[in-house]
Amino acid sequence: MPRSISLNVSRASPARRAKRGSAGDLHIDAHHTVEDVGITLGQAVGQALGDKSGIRRYGHAYVPLDEALSRAVIDLSGRPGLEYHVAYTRALIGTFDVDLVHEFFQGFTNHALATLHLDNLRGANAHHQAETVFKAFARALRMACERDPRAAGAVPSTKGTL
Repeated sequence: MPRSISLNVSRASPARRAKRGSAGDLHIDAHHTVEDVGITLGQAVGQALGDKSGIRRYGHAYVPLDEALSRAVIDLSGRPGLEYHVAYTRALIGTFDVDLVHEFFQGFTNHALATLHLDNLRGANAHHQAETVFKAFARALRMACERDPRAAGAVPSTKGTL
């Protein structure tokens, strides 16, 4: 059976969390550190779910924040894939390069073995765009990881394995 996944996320900016919680090469740039955090989260989710018996497998969410709206759809399929469609309105949020958001999710999907579609449907503020993408992802992941009472502990696949 999958174990419960509980992550404590601080309210600090991604750059501050990376500086406090990892020993990356931030003196150069945040690329590898952000990517490594995505990889680590993906590995943790994959290990926590085990053979994925009894979970919903699929999850989806829309999250608004002021003018921004994002959608996330995930399949814990065992096949990594990322469709990432976010046209940020600027290249930096403070000193954080928005291209690194894609790197985080690429690391996550490759190591969680998940198919993930992320779309920012609208937004004028890059901070709001990024925040809604992450929040939609978190809600979709939570839904996919939830126990499915109709599954009776079975692996959610017609093949019997994911």
